[in-house]
Amino acid sequence: MIAKLQCVVLDCADADELSRFYQSLLGGVVNQPDPRWSLGDGWATLHTDGGLVLAFQRVEDHKPPRWPDRARPQQFHLDLGVKDLDRAQEDVLRLGATLLDEGDGKRSWRIFADPAGHPFCLVRD
Repeated sequence: MIAKLQCVVLDCADADELSRFYQSLLGGVVNQPDPRWSLGDGWATLHTDGGLVLAFQRVEDHKPPRWPDRARPQQFHLDLGVKDLDRAQEDVLRLGATLLDEGDGKRSWRIFADPAGHPFCLVRD
């Protein structure tokens, strides 16, 4: 092994807003002191209860990905395991996510975009 994943960084228009969205979805602490990252304007972190750290970086003139547009590809996505796919869909939509692809009803996953346009999948455990 060469390295360990420390965090996943998401570019966005509003770092605080997106960190709160993912905190509502995953739990954890926004902007927990951590010597690995300096916090400030345009930067936020989320330390999840499971140990994963997400970081959010404000980018001027942020242009979100458009799934499945190859001219503005997804760039990355998160797969998030859930027990009840229908209930989880209701919850993320209430939080501000957008449904991108519900599938045919037979798949074990659905594709969404967070409020900044980044795709993520809810996957049935």
